[in-house]
Amino acid sequence: MVHVFHQLRQKEGTAQFLRFCINGVIAASIHYGIYYLLQLWTDVNIAYTAGYLISFVYNFIATNYFTFHTHPTWKNFVGFAGSHGVNYFLHIVLFNLFLFLGVHRLVAPPLVMGVAMLVQFTILKLVFSRWGKRKEKSLP
Repeated sequence: MVHVFHQLRQKEGTAQFLRFCINGVIAASIHYGIYYLLQLWTDVNIAYTAGYLISFVYNFIATNYFTFHTHPTWKNFVGFAGSHGVNYFLHIVLFNLFLFLGVHRLVAPPLVMGVAMLVQFTILKLVFSRWGKRKEKSLP
C-alpha cells in the first residue's frame, strides 16, 4: 500500500511539473509578445517589465487553478507575488547582463526565461504545496 501511495505521489509531482511547463510557455509567450510590441516604441527595460507584469496576472490565476489545483488565497497571492519579486529581479539582472554581453534584444528574453523557469518552479512548489492545502478564505 505504501508503494502505491508513493507511485501516485510521484505521478502527481510529474503532472504538476508538466502543467507548470505548459503554463510557463503560455505566460512566457504573453510576456514576450508584450515585450516585442512595446520594445518598438519604448526602452527595452520598460517593455520587459510591462510584459512581465501582464503575464504575472495570467500566471497567478493559471498557477492556482491549472498547475497546482488550488484556489486563489491571500497567502497564495503574497507568496506568489514574493516569489515573482525575486524572479523579476533575477529576470532583469540576467536580461541586462545578456544585453551587456552583446546578445540581441530579441534573443535575450527567451534565454532569461529558460534560466529563471527552474528557479521559479522550486519557489512556487513550496508556496502552493504548503499554503494551498490549508483552509483559508479564497480571494473574491
